[in-house]
Amino acid sequence: MIIVILAGGSGTRFWPLSRVRSPKQLMSVLGGKSMLQRTVERVLPLQPERIMVITNRLQAEETAAQLCYITEVPVEVIAEPVGRNTAPAVGLAARLAVNPETIMAVLPADHVIPDQENFCEVLRRGAAAAGEGRLVTLGITPIRPETGYGYIEVAAGSAGPGPFPVSRFVEKPERERAGEFLSAGNFYWNSGMFLWRADVILDELQRHLPEVHAGLAALDVRDGHVISKALEAFYAGVKGESIDFGVMEKSDRVVMIPASFGWSDVGSWSALPEVLDADAAGNVLINTGDHLLTDTEGCLVYGGGKLVALLGVKDLIVVETPDALLVCPRDRAQEVKGIVEELDRRGLGEYL
Repeated sequence: MIIVILAGGSGTRFWPLSRVRSPKQLMSVLGGKSMLQRTVERVLPLQPERIMVITNRLQAEETAAQLCYITEVPVEVIAEPVGRNTAPAVGLAARLAVNPETIMAVLPADHVIPDQENFCEVLRRGAAAAGEGRLVTLGITPIRPETGYGYIEVAAGSAGPGPFPVSRFVEKPERERAGEFLSAGNFYWNSGMFLWRADVILDELQRHLPEVHAGLAALDVRDGHVISKALEAFYAGVKGESIDFGVMEKSDRVVMIPASFGWSDVGSWSALPEVLDADAAGNVLINTGDHLLTDTEGCLVYGGGKLVALLGVKDLIVVETPDALLVCPRDRAQEVKGIVEELDRRGLGEYL
């Protein structure tokens, strides 16, 4: 098995802590090791033959530095010349597989998974299904009507460990519709984690994204590596597309395996109370000095090591960094991405 870790994002919903050069996957958001380090260590019990971490040029040096202590498995950091979404990155990893029938597990770098033993067992079952020529996606058993995740629908009445044929993928729903999905019992959160054989995903890219496949086929690959000039030319000529929309939503080979291992994609500040302990009033404090919370409930504070005092507030996010301060309601955390986009439009790149 080859592990492919997608680690090139900038984590815009975690601004102002997460920046282009120091995104959330390279930071110790939860304390201790970074999210990327936790992701790599999580797969080591599977004894993969190779780990490929695909990132970008701005993050490549720090990514490699964070993983230099991993000696059990060869770890290769691949720096994309420019971001082109996930389909070219996945295709590149498949093209670099020495054995075309090798199973690839494609994982984001910034998820939280507490039950690592269960996670590895699900990946082993997924690898077995992938070996039969399936495109396997992991669906997380939902525990609430979440509006921040996409959903996967399987046939009504599907029971057991799977895999189940996927009926359809559904984009992030409104709350009422998310509640209907939860009640139906045959909808799962889309985790963005996949398994397939290298040759199978390349075949599917040829069917559904032929321009991407043509660029991959033209690469000069030798012993699982590609020369940098060829990589530059590929990324310069290919259009960006996600593997979800470009392949998974169109292929007839897709199956889903249900999973329950405490997963969170930690997609925004509001997700941290799910994975960190709160005080009796539901407040979560990260990287604070002394603190004084009076008549304060349900707040999440990243204090930048400073004294934090909150008085008479409820359900706020407060994030302090050396050059920026964010304050917003917890239920609007997904909109932080819009702040980053506005800063970019205004040419305030020093805050990105």
